[in-house]
Amino acid sequence: MKKNKLKQLNTKTMSDFLKQFGEDLEKNVPGFIAVSVAEIQSGMSYFSQSAVADFDPELASAFNLEVVKAKMNAISALGLKNQIVSDIMITLSSQIHIIDISDNNLYMIYLAVDSTKANLGMTKAILNKYKKEIASKL
Repeated sequence: MKKNKLKQLNTKTMSDFLKQFGEDLEKNVPGFIAVSVAEIQSGMSYFSQSAVADFDPELASAFNLEVVKAKMNAISALGLKNQIVSDIMITLSSQIHIIDISDNNLYMIYLAVDSTKANLGMTKAILNKYKKEIASKL
């Protein structure tokens, strides 16, 4: 019985952390469109939030997960020892999509922002703060 309660507590703590993460991004990232956190190996989405009704962050995250896996495979195929993917930025005509990899290489943060409003320095600082925490809390 204790084990189940502990698991429920951990799930609640994780859920609270991810909710706070989403709220902080939406409030503090200029041009925030959407965010998703997913496990790289399974593709399982742990959290998603969108400020735009017709933008599906889980779908976008699933497609961008393939970009991450392709880059990781390329690093391996090229024999690049001790190299990891830290982040990937994709610039579209009116949006910037940032794919940030957790410090333990297990999770991906996918963030979409409006390129006309985004402050990349502030956005990267906020993401760097959270990606360290995501590795330890998920």
